[in-house]
Order: sequence, then C-alpha cells, then structure tokens
Amino acid sequence: MTRPVLVLVGPPASGKTTVGTAVATALGLPFRDTDADVEAAAGTSVADLFVTHGEPHFRALEEQAVARALGEHDGVLALGGGAVLSAATRESLVGYGRAGGTVVHLDVDVPSAARRAGLSRDRPLLAVNPRAMLRTLLEQRAPLYAEVATVVVPTAGRTPEDVVADVLSALPAGSAR
Repeated sequence: MTRPVLVLVGPPASGKTTVGTAVATALGLPFRDTDADVEAAAGTSVADLFVTHGEPHFRALEEQAVARALGEHDGVLALGGGAVLSAATRESLVGYGRAGGTVVHLDVDVPSAARRAGLSRDRPLLAVNPRAMLRTLLEQRAPLYAEVATVVVPTAGRTPEDVVADVLSALPAGSAR
C-alpha cells in the first residue's frame, strides 16, 4: 500500500504549505495539499465552498480527500487546518502513525498565526476578527492535533528553514524514496 512519507497537520497559518513544499523538495518527493484536492474536485475555492455550500459540505469533501490522499500519495501531505475535526480522519491518522508513519503537528501561537494569515480572503474561518477566531481555533483543536501527532514542531518566531530542519530530523532514516 502506498502511503505518505510525512503528514503535516496544524492550524491555519502554521506553515503547512511552506514547510511541506520545502521538505518535499529536500527529499525529492511530491507535495500534496488536501485543500487543493478539494478545490480541484469541487471546481471552486475552499472559501467559495464555505460561502455557497457551508462548512459541513466542505468538511465532508475534505474527509474524502484526506482518506484518498492517505491511501495513494507517496510524498509529503499537508492537511487543511480543520481536517482533524473529523473523527474518521483522526482515526486514519492515528493508525498511520501506529504503522510507523510520521504525523507532524506544526504548532503556532496566536500572534505568529495572525501575522502570517493577515486578512486573507482565502481563509474563510478567519474572515471576521481573525485574532479572536485564531485563538478559539487553536484552543479547540489543540487536543485533536495532539491526538494524531507523532511529533510536534513549534513554528512561532522561527524561520521556515529552521522548522524544515526540525521536520526533516524527525523523519525515520531512509524516508526519501
């Protein structure tokens, strides 16, 4: 069975795409983002999915995208910040970790996440009062990230290069294919 070398989880603006792309490049592996998978399948942006069909519809598509990617992707995989809200996704991630997979929780604090996210319209859950929403998201999701993670890498106040180095050092030897 094909499976990712690494799965990145974390809140919005924790650096999953930036770090994931750099780690994939360093390992000579493909990078995949489940938000991009959802957008490709739906033919519209995540933000527009939220507005047009609501969060429950998006979360259902996200759960399917994560399950598909966990089963077929053999590189570095980044999940959307809320993917861990799905019990089925958490169960899959815990199983992947128990089978020797690496799930890295990119941990970020509110000030760093708020600075990185800015007022991006591409982050629908952060559209109104981003700092307060980030604080709430971080508090609510922290136990879910902890449940699935095999490694926690802090990102607050750190350069992407330092975070990438920590992620690479967390991988088992021979992770590049």
